[in-house]
Amino acid sequence: MITFLPLATENPLLPEPIEMILAIVFVLLLTLVIWKMVVPRFEATYAERTAAIQGGIEKAEKAQEAAEAALQQYQAQLAEARTEAARIREDAKTQGSQILAEMREQAQAESARIRTSAQTQLEAERTQVMTQLRSEIGGLATTLASRIVGESLEDDARARRTVDRFLADLENEQAGQAETAPAGQV
Repeated sequence: MITFLPLATENPLLPEPIEMILAIVFVLLLTLVIWKMVVPRFEATYAERTAAIQGGIEKAEKAQEAAEAALQQYQAQLAEARTEAARIREDAKTQGSQILAEMREQAQAESARIRTSAQTQLEAERTQVMTQLRSEIGGLATTLASRIVGESLEDDARARRTVDRFLADLENEQAGQAETAPAGQV
């Protein structure tokens, strides 16, 4: 059978008024506890983290500035070192050129001295050889002339004239041959 339930005047979905009041009081108390206890701790933690982040950023900025300053200083020192190296290279080139020029001058002076000394020595030896040859040729010429002429040419004046005439004739013949000979055959 069907029984009918009485219609309730109360709504089953609505809580009791006392429950509503207690829920509101509980929410207010919970809010007050969170406001007094939890929020300050969150604020302190947030402030600490913000300070740490700001400090880190400031440290990073300072480190970046220090790194840039060091880089600029390094680049300035590098440029200075390059300039110094270029100056040293130029000085070395200049000194090398000077040393080379001095060595050439010394070599030329030494060469000229050796050449002069050799010419002087050759001239002295030539004079000595010519003197020896004249005396030997003079003696030989006097002996030969004595044999050819048949008389003694022991007289010094006469012998000297004969030798001088003979040597002059020889020198004239050599001078004539030198003039007629090609340049490389003297």
